[in-house]
Amino acid sequence: MASLQDQLKQAGLIDEKKAKQANRAKRKEEKLARKSKDPVIDAGKQELERARVEKTARDKALNQQKNERAQRKAISAQIKQLIQTNAITKAGEEEFNFSDGSKIKHIWISKQQIDQLSKGVIAIVKQGDQYIMVPLRVAEKIAQRDAGRVLFKAEKSVISDEDDPYAQFKIPDDLMW
Repeated sequence: MASLQDQLKQAGLIDEKKAKQANRAKRKEEKLARKSKDPVIDAGKQELERARVEKTARDKALNQQKNERAQRKAISAQIKQLIQTNAITKAGEEEFNFSDGSKIKHIWISKQQIDQLSKGVIAIVKQGDQYIMVPLRVAEKIAQRDAGRVLFKAEKSVISDEDDPYAQFKIPDDLMW
């Protein structure tokens, strides 16, 4: 197989003198590259190196996105398992209202469960389109993983009973808001 130079000579595109000049220039460049401490930088090699670095950066970003998706999926599975194993069944004739974002929602529960909700013993969490009651300690574990899933948790009152200016006024049993 003839070299490119030989093929160009046969086609008449270059002559013997130009071919020798090109060979001399190439050998001179190689000799300088060997003698000097700074090697001659090839543009093709630079382009390949830059492309390799860019590909590595893209791969790292994709891997990070995959890891974040897997972590979110694992957290969601943990929350689902916590809710399923600790769910309190809702059964009752009393309506309890709470907010889900900007909407007011309600569930039908017993009077005892309403008292537990208002004292902060149990809380309401959201799973999909369902509203489920769980013990407060479970709701706190869920809030550590995803605070947006806990919809209602009674706040501990800072005012003590002796400082309460309305302590003398009793709230009627049949008052519903």
